[in-house]
Amino acid sequence: MINLILFGPPGSGKGTQATNLVEKYNLLHISTGDLFRSEIGNKTPLGLEAKSYMDKGALVPDEVTIGMLKKKVQENPDVKGYIFDGFPRTIPQAEALDAMLMANSQEITSLVALDVDDEEIVKRLLNRAKTSGRSDDADESIIRNRLSVYKETTAIVAGHYEKKDKTHTVNGVGGIDEVFGRLAEVIDRSLVA
Repeated sequence: MINLILFGPPGSGKGTQATNLVEKYNLLHISTGDLFRSEIGNKTPLGLEAKSYMDKGALVPDEVTIGMLKKKVQENPDVKGYIFDGFPRTIPQAEALDAMLMANSQEITSLVALDVDDEEIVKRLLNRAKTSGRSDDADESIIRNRLSVYKETTAIVAGHYEKKDKTHTVNGVGGIDEVFGRLAEVIDRSLVA
């Protein structure tokens, strides 16, 4: 099984590249944002619990998010693997993901990080705001704060997998096909390692 973590700051191109990777490797794309929207929209117990935290402006606890991930994995037992997008965001989440996979005799194949400098991220997100309708993409100070939070709390997750020799960094600047080619090359190498 191939279990990839697609990693990078907001606006690095994870969603765009995940679509291409799903096609090439026949994987299931698991985005925590999509999971939250689906569970909340379907008014599941996990969705209602997540919504109760979100309505207060609080972070959804890891055990709720992991519960949603487990449910999604259990609902799709016949896939060739998973692309985790937007998760894990903290070391405890990485450890919980590792434990969840280990319970099924699996592990993370690779964490592939898209490397894009801050100025390019700001430019991309301001541009995306014109069509996304996301207010957090339209304000440069909010974007810079999101980048700061990413660097302080999320970027360290790459170090967790670096210790296991599973972290790979790919230049995320260039055309979609160009970046995809770099990603596929790294993933193909990690599959034979």
